[in-house]
Amino acid sequence: MAAEKDNGGNGTPELEVPAYWAEAKAELMKRDRIMKRLIPQFGDMHLKGHPDPFTTLARSIVGQQVTPKAADAAWAKLNACCPKLTPGQIIKLGAEQLSACGLSKRKTEYILDLADHFKAKRVHTNLWSEMDDEAVIAELVQIRGISRWTAEMFLIFNLLRPNVLPLDDAGLIQGISQNYFSGEPVSRSDAREVAANWEPWRTVATWYLWRSLDPGAASGLASAAASGTVE
Repeated sequence: MAAEKDNGGNGTPELEVPAYWAEAKAELMKRDRIMKRLIPQFGDMHLKGHPDPFTTLARSIVGQQVTPKAADAAWAKLNACCPKLTPGQIIKLGAEQLSACGLSKRKTEYILDLADHFKAKRVHTNLWSEMDDEAVIAELVQIRGISRWTAEMFLIFNLLRPNVLPLDDAGLIQGISQNYFSGEPVSRSDAREVAANWEPWRTVATWYLWRSLDPGAASGLASAAASGTVE
């Protein structure tokens, strides 16, 4: 099966299957009985990457604290007003027109701050591929509206990092609860203990747990949002 394609509504092509995916699947199935059962259920499906850093982060901000349906509607309006969705275009659009797209005052401020960080080169997008996960997170959380969870989703969906464990994600915690603890409540400590067996492929295991909750989700971000993860 070819790599899944979903332009997220903005015409941006997605990255192909991560280079490590096949190796990660094989190792996880070998060492984890739950993954051995779960992974084959989804055949050749895989993590879908979103290659543009600014678009990925902007989409995440738009989706905060609203239903996926409301987020999709606001995102579609934003794309209609700003087809290229570049930092410069967003700044030119201004607060009034961004609000007209259905964004709250706070989200409008967040999107403008994000655009300003990118336009002024206060984020080092050209170095992110060489920086370790925590260094990228530390830089991203300096932007208004970007939490650790958002930064971890960025590591997963844009940088395709293989070993991210987003402990603040409700979907991950729910997936561990349902698949490893028969639905019993799970603490962060429990989650870490289970995930220790997934190293260095925690991203891949997390993705399959998201899928186990919502097989039709377009992406882990959508699955996490549907599971109640908000900023």
